[in-house]
Amino acid sequence: MSNGHADPKSIRIPDGHDPADVFERHRAELERSRRAATLLYGGLFVLALAAAVYISNFYPDKLAAGVPKIGDYIYDILPVLDPALLFAGTKTEGSIAYWYFNLPKYLQLLAETINMALFATIFGAFGGFVLCFPASRNLAPNGWVYFLCRRYMEFCRGVPEVIFAIAFVWAFGIGPLAGIVAIAIHSAGALGKLFSEVNENVDTKPMEGIRASGGSWFDEIRHGVVPQVLPNFVSYTLLRFEINIRASSIIGFVGGGGVGQELYYVINFNFYEEVSALVLLIVATVTCVDLISERVRHRFIGRENLVRENLA
Repeated sequence: MSNGHADPKSIRIPDGHDPADVFERHRAELERSRRAATLLYGGLFVLALAAAVYISNFYPDKLAAGVPKIGDYIYDILPVLDPALLFAGTKTEGSIAYWYFNLPKYLQLLAETINMALFATIFGAFGGFVLCFPASRNLAPNGWVYFLCRRYMEFCRGVPEVIFAIAFVWAFGIGPLAGIVAIAIHSAGALGKLFSEVNENVDTKPMEGIRASGGSWFDEIRHGVVPQVLPNFVSYTLLRFEINIRASSIIGFVGGGGVGQELYYVINFNFYEEVSALVLLIVATVTCVDLISERVRHRFIGRENLVRENLA
């Protein structure tokens, strides 16, 4: 049996029976089994969905009552811009400069946020790179190393960055250092898992050749695995950098530094127009980083493929 279909080679045909009838009966039994399994899992899914709706109070009346409030809040935080005064000075209400009167401060905090994300991504990628090879089922030296590395990465990515940040703010004080360490630990766990999954799909022939020539485990990884997986590692790392910029903004809510601290401040004191100014600035930054990282990723992957073709 394969993928729920009857395999004729696996069916035993008793003497005196028509092979076609035996095959059809076997196929019908498989279809009944699949229908029963579908009904069972479908029923479990419906029960789980109903429980989730009940626990979360996800009811149409609550949604209908809450959606207008979201619209009211968005209306409150949007600036009142006058088309005739858009390019006036910072002291003219209704101008873009008046909306972004604090732009120098925002840009400084945004640079701090990007710096936090960059350092956290570098450290996290290094940690994930070190952990991913012993955490790969096909590359681990032994079962114990595989088990311990897997569990450690699960802990790193299972604890939210905010929880790590709270602990490190208490240890290091308010500022970017706590945010960098918190995001780096979470990134190491997340990237380590992604890297290990890439490792488990590598072609083992280069490793076998290195092993046959007397190479060590480190030689197998260095020359047999890393050249195959490096483009994917770079792609995942760049994606993580984008995620960490957003995470750095949230970390600031608990004292982790960056633009998040300012966003927390203006939200608490209901400086509505500054909320929209900061949110728009963060979205624009993430978009720019996404476009830049996409170009870097494509150029790097293309260069790696060119090198491989020349070696082949």
